[in-house]
Amino acid sequence: MKNIRNNPRNIAVNILSEIDEGSYSNLQVNNEIEQHDLKVEDKRLITELVYGVLQNQLTLDYYLSPFLKKPQKLQNWVRNLLRTAVYQMKYLDRIPEFAILNESTEIAKKRGHDGIRRMVTGVLRSIERQGIPNVAAVSDPIERLSVEYSVKKWIIKQLINELGQKKTVSILKSINTPSKLSIRVNTVLSTTEKVTKGLEKEGFSVERSQVGSEGLILERVPYSLSRSELFQKGDIIAQDESAMLVAEVMDVKDGMKVLDACAAPGGKTTQIAEYVGQNGKVVAWDIHDHRLDLIKKNARRMQLSDRIEVEKQDASIVDDQYDNNTFDRILVDAPCSGIGLLRRKPEIRYVKDNLDPMTLHKIQLSILDAIAEKLKIDGILTYSTCTMLDMENQGTVKEFLEKHSNFELVKVKTDKSLKDDRELDTLNIFPDDFGSDGFFIANLKRVR
Repeated sequence: MKNIRNNPRNIAVNILSEIDEGSYSNLQVNNEIEQHDLKVEDKRLITELVYGVLQNQLTLDYYLSPFLKKPQKLQNWVRNLLRTAVYQMKYLDRIPEFAILNESTEIAKKRGHDGIRRMVTGVLRSIERQGIPNVAAVSDPIERLSVEYSVKKWIIKQLINELGQKKTVSILKSINTPSKLSIRVNTVLSTTEKVTKGLEKEGFSVERSQVGSEGLILERVPYSLSRSELFQKGDIIAQDESAMLVAEVMDVKDGMKVLDACAAPGGKTTQIAEYVGQNGKVVAWDIHDHRLDLIKKNARRMQLSDRIEVEKQDASIVDDQYDNNTFDRILVDAPCSGIGLLRRKPEIRYVKDNLDPMTLHKIQLSILDAIAEKLKIDGILTYSTCTMLDMENQGTVKEFLEKHSNFELVKVKTDKSLKDDRELDTLNIFPDDFGSDGFFIANLKRVR
């Protein structure tokens, strides 16, 4: 190994160690890849190693546990080096074991000292000889599911309590499959038909979404989406299919004034801006400057800036900047635990704890309370999250309605009539329903 700096396995170890320190996987992968001069296949290997290890971290640690004397004393990068090695041995069949062992040993030697090199070599040779332990040997059923699907036990317990064993296992199976690359068409500039033809001409393989009415799925991607001519012209935006539903169900009409109270990065804001037309307006709030810049950037690229007012504002502390009864529609896409994003952002499985939903439930209520009276009578307040947990979803809606008798639930209806036969007025999309992110949506109508 001549140059460890550009070695894809070493870069993957760096990224995983940064994620351990709190970085987001998608941002860290993109940042690291941009900083190195890499071949396409090396970029793919880095991405596969990072997301593969993240999706299977608890499983990999279980496999390693019999071979480590003091795992708690390992440096982060050494632990991640061993995880990447075992991931390759267990899940990737195109890389010979001797190559995995040799390269891992070389990285250990160059980054650490001879003791670390010997330890890494010894662990991997022992695994090679003895094999990995069987997950079926775990006697506790929750612990077994936790190890098998690499999800913290508290999340599994909560999902089983709320959804039952069968649905929980179905969700757990689905979140370890790759995320789909989905896009939404900017209907102000183009149509799904024109975009489909344009992307196919560029070499993409395109299918219509079963979820969002303006959504498309890209199955063959010849190069990064951001390099596509249609993306650069603003005809499309990358957005999960479930996320597209939020603005779709708000029943926004031409000329309306809409508040997007937690707007960054702006995917839903631009979608609402398409619906309000040239005579309408979207007011987009966020509390962080760099996130406000993301909204502006998306709005400019999609040629919708004239319909969007971006303002720095904490949605839980609304002042007199706007009178009561100002907005025809309000969207609160609330801060949440993100448990619906376990497939797309696998690090969420490990960084959240069982106290987070209660803390977030209080924040969600504070936002809803603060903005409720800014809505006109007969207006719709749409509340959404990307979590599957009842406390942040049904629990927040229930408590809001108990405090605000001038609001009532109205049934959420999508253009494609998703789950129309359900009993509840709210809509839950789970990761195993359509292969999209988990989302919750409630429409609350102000009646007086």
